[in-house]
Amino acid sequence: MSEPTISISIKMLDSELPVPSYAHPSDAGADLHARTSLVLEPGQRALVPTGIALALPHGYVGLVHPRSGLAAKHGITIVNAPGTVDAGYRGEIMVTLLNTDKDQAFEISRGDRIAQLVIQKVEQAVFVQVDSLEDSARGTGGFGSTGGFSAN
Repeated sequence: MSEPTISISIKMLDSELPVPSYAHPSDAGADLHARTSLVLEPGQRALVPTGIALALPHGYVGLVHPRSGLAAKHGITIVNAPGTVDAGYRGEIMVTLLNTDKDQAFEISRGDRIAQLVIQKVEQAVFVQVDSLEDSARGTGGFGSTGGFSAN
């Protein structure tokens, strides 16, 4: 079992919801829960509150990822995945869920696990404007440049 490497201050905005936790000792993502119940109709998206606010230290970010089981079984994903929780943000973490299923509505009950929160270190860059960039093996090749994508 790995030991936590950072302590994050959390404010529970709904004391009846569980504190985010890791399902397994080696998991990267802690489960986030729905604060409200709702039904996502096919193609519908909704901003779902989680009932928590965090104080991330400077140099860290919270990344909100979809749950793979919800995506695979029901077509539920996060519109802006991963969502970004900046260190300076102190409001409630919200998750923009999307039902990609074309036929079936999906019901979310209060307390359901809806997303995962991954805490990571981040670096801030200084952007230096130049007239040209150093060449690389890839060059300016974008989408599909390695043969993995076809627009046809």
